[in-house]
Amino acid sequence: MRSTRIAIAAALLGALALPLASASAATAAPTSVATAMPASSCTSKPYLPWAVHGTNAVTIRKKATTKSTAVGILYKSHKFTVHKTTKGAKWVYITDKTTGVKGWVSGTYVYRDVRMCLD
Repeated sequence: MRSTRIAIAAALLGALALPLASASAATAAPTSVATAMPASSCTSKPYLPWAVHGTNAVTIRKKATTKSTAVGILYKSHKFTVHKTTKGAKWVYITDKTTGVKGWVSGTYVYRDVRMCLD
């Protein structure tokens, strides 16, 4: 059992070392090869838009509480403007551009996607 674990660990380490060994050989490329574009910082890119996630529709409420009166429905396909958020973005005050309704929606379902920075 222990020898099997050692053999698997050695195989994994060998597989991990292979890309490192081939990477050093690839850096010795001739100068006539085109170089890659410089990586841009993803922090300089604009924020991703707000969107409805995880459901097809969210209730628009008069106040930032689930017990508040419903004033409309924000569907996933609708465009909307965000005016403000509560602390921790638990509630978001929006205007539905499709219907013109203003109110609060749950921050659980309305948020911006996170941009992945890989550089």
